[in-house]
Amino acid sequence: MYISLAVGLALSQGSAQPQITIYNQGFALVKEVRTFQLRNGRQSISVEDVAQQIETNSVGIRSLSGGIEVLEQNYQYDLINPTAILNKAVGQQIKFHRVLPNGVKETVTGTLVSSPTAVVGNQQGGGSMTWNGMVIQTTDGRILLNPSGEIEVSSIPSGMISKPTLLWDLMAERAGATTVELSYLTRGMTWNADYVLLLEDESLAGLKGWVTLTNNSGATFENATLKLLAGDVNRPRPPATAGMRGGAAEARRQDLGFQEEALFEYHLYTLQRPATVRNNEIKQLSLLEASGLKYTKKLILDSLRNYGIYYPNEGEIGTGVLKPQVRVEFENTKANQMGMALPAGNVKVYQRDKSGSVQMLGEDRIQHTPRDEKVSLVVGQSFDVVAERKRLNFRQLGTRAFEQTFQIELRNRKEVPETVFVLERHYGDWSVGQTSLPFEKLDANTMQYVVNLKAGEVIKVTYTVTTRW
Repeated sequence: MYISLAVGLALSQGSAQPQITIYNQGFALVKEVRTFQLRNGRQSISVEDVAQQIETNSVGIRSLSGGIEVLEQNYQYDLINPTAILNKAVGQQIKFHRVLPNGVKETVTGTLVSSPTAVVGNQQGGGSMTWNGMVIQTTDGRILLNPSGEIEVSSIPSGMISKPTLLWDLMAERAGATTVELSYLTRGMTWNADYVLLLEDESLAGLKGWVTLTNNSGATFENATLKLLAGDVNRPRPPATAGMRGGAAEARRQDLGFQEEALFEYHLYTLQRPATVRNNEIKQLSLLEASGLKYTKKLILDSLRNYGIYYPNEGEIGTGVLKPQVRVEFENTKANQMGMALPAGNVKVYQRDKSGSVQMLGEDRIQHTPRDEKVSLVVGQSFDVVAERKRLNFRQLGTRAFEQTFQIELRNRKEVPETVFVLERHYGDWSVGQTSLPFEKLDANTMQYVVNLKAGEVIKVTYTVTTRW
């Protein structure tokens, strides 16, 4: 049996509680403290149970006991599996066990000529393994192409290992136990935040935040100290290859869940308890929970938001029957039961119907949101509030100016009042002459009407704008 450790290799390797910092961009920083029994002089030691997707150029080694120098490092990842064993067995003698159509069992001895690929299928007598691409030249001169059955090899080819392993060639000044801090980056670990916003009534809501971890790094980390870093950390792209209120909610985050702190231009979330992160596992952890959160609902009619600069020869862009956008907004402040930096993630918005059942209203994604900032979520489009926008008049005023008249009719088909924020966008040097309602100029290109509609009311907003350039 192949052994990856050379004669005189350090054994009795121990590992303290690992620390993992997972980043938004799909990688993690792993730090472990391991103890090795070394002999004096030059030797090789094997460090097993590292992540299979380790970035070998990121490995950091620091002796906490002193007295060692690492001369060379190799990462061995040729793991034992049936296909890899057979690939290395090409040209060697093998035994092939199969069941013939008449039910007779046959054992064939021969040379493996071509490396196979395994395919599972169903045949008479149960499941069977077909080796596509496999060619066997038997000792009696026959050639078997893609036979079905079991392959037996004499031994595991040298150089193959059962676990990803770092092999260090080092010099030790003295014999005995040596404690080493090992750190490295690994791909295959990701995390993201997910939120559920439950609208409790017309003005209050509850927010629950979750962290979802995915570990496909090829390693399991037992009882690790878990940290999550939220922020846009710059890394060169590699070449392409194949129910609680305010203070109580804050205390819960610190005592049982994540504690947040500022780190450089990012935010770091540290889980206040050990966590086991297993390979090929998706894990969800509570991030925050708060209720009594004040929110507002806004209906926004922004007919030209996605059209860019408006030119008159574009005809009737932004006209016709339109549906106002529905937004839910709240302040991320301590006074509003929040005040925690929110990592980017998806937010699902729910509300209870009259029977008490929870219904989903919509979903949006937030970017990294600092404390004391507003969170604005697009939930969907209004059903019972309808708008119709028309261009009533267009008049050319020379070669570099024109005049237009617009009408926006707002119809509230609800049995309750509603407010609609109407945004109109113009470019160049523009000025509004006649207008049926007062408006606010938000910026160089945007004007806003705030229209309060009674139940069942219809209101028409009309204005004339002159544009020069």
